[in-house]
Amino acid sequence: MTDEDQSASEAIDAKIAKLGDWRGATLAHMRALIHAAEPEVVETVKWRKPSNPHGVPVWEYGGILCTGETYRDKVKLTFARGAALDDPAGLFNASLDGGTRRAIDLFEGDEVDAEAFKALVREAVAANASKASRR
Repeated sequence: MTDEDQSASEAIDAKIAKLGDWRGATLAHMRALIHAAEPEVVETVKWRKPSNPHGVPVWEYGGILCTGETYRDKVKLTFARGAALDDPAGLFNASLDGGTRRAIDLFEGDEVDAEAFKALVREAVAANASKASRR
């Protein structure tokens, strides 16, 4: 792990700790599922600003797989190329009208089908690899 990876991971740890509620627990759980689906995933943090100094956690493998944003009432996982992914379990429930991205909004108490989510992450990895091989 490089210093940059470590600092991004530490920033995500800090964001989760700062949330200190169900949103932090949900983000931590989804992060663990992403790592379980693709152990070589790279964590980065993007879009830091004064109102969000910890930025937005981003998971990448050959490009952005997904981002993890937190709001007052939800955790939003946005898949960068979600519109191109097969979602047989119907996990995508937000940003459905977009031509590129798709998102999963998780509210307090929501349960996620862990195996279906990991399959979606693996499909995003494959989509990024396919895109890279066409260059």
